[in-house]
Amino acid sequence: MSSKWKWLLLFSCITICFGIYPETRTNAFSSQVIQKGAVGNDVIELQARLQNIGYYKGKIDGAYGWGTYWALRNFQQDFGLPIDGLAGTTTKQKLANASNFNKAWVHEQINKGNEFTYYGGVPIEKQVKAKGTGTGGTATGKAPSKPTTSANLPGGYSQNDIQLMANAVYGEARGEPYTGQVAVAAVILNRVESAAFPNTISGVIFEPGAFTAVADGQIWLTPNERAKEAVVDAINGWDPTGNAEYYFNPDTATSKWIWSREQIKRIGKHIFCK
Repeated sequence: MSSKWKWLLLFSCITICFGIYPETRTNAFSSQVIQKGAVGNDVIELQARLQNIGYYKGKIDGAYGWGTYWALRNFQQDFGLPIDGLAGTTTKQKLANASNFNKAWVHEQINKGNEFTYYGGVPIEKQVKAKGTGTGGTATGKAPSKPTTSANLPGGYSQNDIQLMANAVYGEARGEPYTGQVAVAAVILNRVESAAFPNTISGVIFEPGAFTAVADGQIWLTPNERAKEAVVDAINGWDPTGNAEYYFNPDTATSKWIWSREQIKRIGKHIFCK
């Protein structure tokens, strides 16, 4: 092989390995600023990348709705970016650097009409099911532990999960502003994700001493539609608490221990903490 072709081959390897060409460097997005209401391939990539690192728990469908919006805002907050729900150049680059995106595989699942997830740390073959078949991966990225779900339920959670969470939200926070109700649902989900708590919805809610509504029986009140909407918003990625795992009402709390927790913010009558 001549030295000219050796240098050409070396240059080609460098461009592939180190990404001199823009499309190889990031393989991420077009130049548009992606915002709520947008549709198309950029939104598919946005949702897939956010789901890959655990921020988005909804369906990867290429439609930028509220679930995508709050997932992106949570990502921006955690990564020190302007929190505006807009995927501009800086946000897209940081997301591309932090996540993986197998474009061919994701688009193949969408084109086939498959139900699938795209969580990092879970083999992709375990995250797909053919349309109308049993559950594949889970919304938490953990080994499947939830009951079989219907395809139209958010985030891979079962109808029982959603109903039970709505009961808990209604029993704990029905007098709170809507954001406060979403926050209570988010705390339940954050506990499911934490190694310090049970890894199922029912396990978290019925853990002894965990929720007042269980202790006083208000867990069995019939929740309204607002409580159910709050649960769905939380499952789809809205966490107003900033990843809190505890909350309490400072006007009624009797535990000295809860006051020792690191406080994040107050929403309505509740203080949310780590």
